[in-house]
Amino acid sequence: MVLCYPSLMASIFTVFFLLSISFTCGGAQPQQKQCRNISLGSSLYPPTSWTSPSGQFALGFYGQGSGFMVGIWLVGIDNITVVWTANRDDPPVTSNGTTLNLTKSGKLLLTTDELGKKNIISDTMSESASYACMFDSGNFVLYNKNHSVIWETFSYPTDTILGGQILSTGFQLFSSLSETNHSTGRYRLKMQIDGNLVLYPVNTLDIASEAYWASRTDGYRNGIGLKYRLYLSRNGSLEIIQSTSMDSVQNLGSSSESNNTIYRATLDVNGFFRLYSHTFDKTGKLLSSDIEWSALEDKELCTVNGFCGFNSFCTLNDNKPYCVCLPGTDLVDVNNPSLGCERNFSKVGCSSGKDHVESYNITTTENMMWNDIPYTHESMSTKEECGKSCLEDCNCEAAQFNTDLDCRRHKLPLKYVRRDTSMDTVALFKVSIRSWNETVPIPVKPTPVHVFTSKKVIVQILVLILAFTAFSCLGLGVSGLYMFKIRVLRYKRLKESETLDLTKGLTLNLYSYDELRKATNGFKDELGRGSFGTVYKGALYKGKKLVAVKRLEKLVEEGEREFRAEMRAIGRTHHKNLVQLLGYCAEGSKRLLVYEFMSNGSLADVLFKSRRRPDWDERARIALDVARGILYLHEECKTPIIHCDIKSSNILMDDFWTAKISDFGLAKLLMPDQTRTFTIVRGTRGYLAPEWQKNTPISVKADVYSYGIVLLEIICCRRSMEVNVPRPEEIVLSTWVYKCFVARELDKIVGGEEVDKSTFENMVKVGLWCIQDEPFLRPSMKSVVLMLEGITDISSPPCPTNTSV
Repeated sequence: MVLCYPSLMASIFTVFFLLSISFTCGGAQPQQKQCRNISLGSSLYPPTSWTSPSGQFALGFYGQGSGFMVGIWLVGIDNITVVWTANRDDPPVTSNGTTLNLTKSGKLLLTTDELGKKNIISDTMSESASYACMFDSGNFVLYNKNHSVIWETFSYPTDTILGGQILSTGFQLFSSLSETNHSTGRYRLKMQIDGNLVLYPVNTLDIASEAYWASRTDGYRNGIGLKYRLYLSRNGSLEIIQSTSMDSVQNLGSSSESNNTIYRATLDVNGFFRLYSHTFDKTGKLLSSDIEWSALEDKELCTVNGFCGFNSFCTLNDNKPYCVCLPGTDLVDVNNPSLGCERNFSKVGCSSGKDHVESYNITTTENMMWNDIPYTHESMSTKEECGKSCLEDCNCEAAQFNTDLDCRRHKLPLKYVRRDTSMDTVALFKVSIRSWNETVPIPVKPTPVHVFTSKKVIVQILVLILAFTAFSCLGLGVSGLYMFKIRVLRYKRLKESETLDLTKGLTLNLYSYDELRKATNGFKDELGRGSFGTVYKGALYKGKKLVAVKRLEKLVEEGEREFRAEMRAIGRTHHKNLVQLLGYCAEGSKRLLVYEFMSNGSLADVLFKSRRRPDWDERARIALDVARGILYLHEECKTPIIHCDIKSSNILMDDFWTAKISDFGLAKLLMPDQTRTFTIVRGTRGYLAPEWQKNTPISVKADVYSYGIVLLEIICCRRSMEVNVPRPEEIVLSTWVYKCFVARELDKIVGGEEVDKSTFENMVKVGLWCIQDEPFLRPSMKSVVLMLEGITDISSPPCPTNTSV
């Protein structure tokens, strides 16, 4: 490699450029156009975030596994590209009670509801921050009162460096465990003190035998104490530079400069170190993502140390790598070949003498080698002689024979095994002739078939069959009679106790059946039908008070359960966004509920049947009304309530067009210490959360999903499922909205209507977050209200599974 020394002018320019970076990001107070200023006391809740001024980077909560992690990611890419993670090896946090605070004392603090655990993210020692900035470069910086940098994410990289970022001498990048799990993975990239940039597996020494790629720049040392850095410039040039002179030792990779391109150098999950470019148009839409440079080529994947685990080697099939076990071993986990292989037979002890030799064979593989240190080696003339020596040595499990006539004997496990046609080495493996835990199958005699020919035996069999049939019928008859008597007793108990202690602690009016029959004119003016009964319009107090009377019409047990559920759920609640229960009737088996009258019908009528589409401000207000009503049920009631049937037809509009939630017949009450409960499937198709179909515990997040569907209906003024649409992709509303969101064509879903763009986009994001398949990804209703009110920022939602595009 030839070393090219830069000219004096180039050196001066490099120094000036780096100093300008330091001044912009550290020494001077950042300008508003360069970064987003975050003041002390600001907070985030999952899944919200703080975005940079351009909107291309965000700091906040992103989904991982069954919870959330705090990190920075590149916005505008379908599968978010995480570039930094805080406390990456800590378990994910839940959405309940979790906050990220820039505290008044100037610390970046993560708080969870698990025993009030607090975790400081910013290691600022004794100095406190006065404010923070989220830069368009992807750097999050804390400043003191003198506007000096006291902590920044650029100083603590995880698996990525961005444009303008430096990997200093002695620092390392660690790959992620997988594409979806950003905890520490299997590989590391180290900027060594000798100027060499080297790739190693994790948990290994910094020695040549462990490395699988190096920049080979260690020969450029010109003096003691000289330090080197890996620097990625904003124009996409990836260089190793000397800290003192700022001279470029080696340019690893570069790309053409573009104002709308973001560069990142990442140590990928598979151990490859690559330079990526992401080009956006002026609106922020991603145009292309490309690999500009790679330390290794795709065909070199099998040269990565540790790609396959112990006792296995990597090979290519149609240019795709996969792991193969060495002879005499099997995979530890067939679902994860990278975990390696283990011996598939029981080892015979050394004390068995001749039996030991007769129990094994030697199998030979050409062009294979490994770098493990042998426990012994000696000169031998042939590979057969080497194999015989291993066979007779009870400690030997594998051997190598090379052209130097050297026989190296090893014990398992073996690591970094490789097979290459350029290698002139023979590998010999000791394998079992017959597995010692193998058992010889015992032949099973066929069961004899008996054929009855005696008439006496046949008659006896028929008598037994008839007797069994008679006793079965008698048992069924007795059981039926018993069940009938139980139902009769239940009915009698209902007639004997009219109130059933339902109004204990409630302040509700008690009405007679005749009184309500007269009020509804004989139940003639029907307002609507539900799953358990019909609602009629009525007038009490000589026609002065209009009411809605719900008469339950199902069987005794089901109707009683409906009646009790609605009384318990709404009897003790009082909120401006819940329909008020005024009274009840319980005479014999008759069960009726009396509600306030909602003059403007249901939200479904307003959205789907009205000649005049509600204007945008009305729809935004209705969406917030419904969210506040559900928040009251979930968090502000003494006993939390899961409504279980949130849908447009169950949201009613009063005289002043205030939205109120109704129909609590399917509601589920939680105990004070409960967050989830098992229950039978409830609700309406199209609004049901996926967990209803999985036989898993139901939480308040089931209502959040239903609200998300309703919110999308409010935005678009159409049902969640429409058959008569111009294009097939518009049939399912959630699928269509997500496609338009990804394509940045949201104006299609409102048909060119004049809307407040900021509020509109925020409502779409909230709706898409609410309908995530996994409950833990959905925000709480408190977070929903805060996002709709514009108090907290909303990160870009991932694709819901059932709306994948």
